[in-house]
Amino acid sequence: MSRTVPAQPAGLLSRRALDELSALQANVHRHGTLRAAALRILVASRHAATAVAQREFWLEFAWADQEYRVAVRRLAQFCERYRDGSRRGLRACPSGSPPP
Repeated sequence: MSRTVPAQPAGLLSRRALDELSALQANVHRHGTLRAAALRILVASRHAATAVAQREFWLEFAWADQEYRVAVRRLAQFCERYRDGSRRGLRACPSGSPPP
């Protein structure tokens, strides 16, 4: 039976990193809520809306889905930067740009 060693905690995040994490999590939550609502409307429209309206609902959902995926990717990039607790993750990244 093989056992994996649990990862050691990377340490505490700085106040700035915690603020960034909080903002990223809130962004994922907000876009997830919008995406879920757009999906519910799209599904409901399948039998109750015209083809033109269905297309509009599809476009709305596609936009919300794309925004949600971007938010999740940004959160994942943040987690990757801070995962190992390395000094590299502590370097400042310009706002909106991906980590090095």
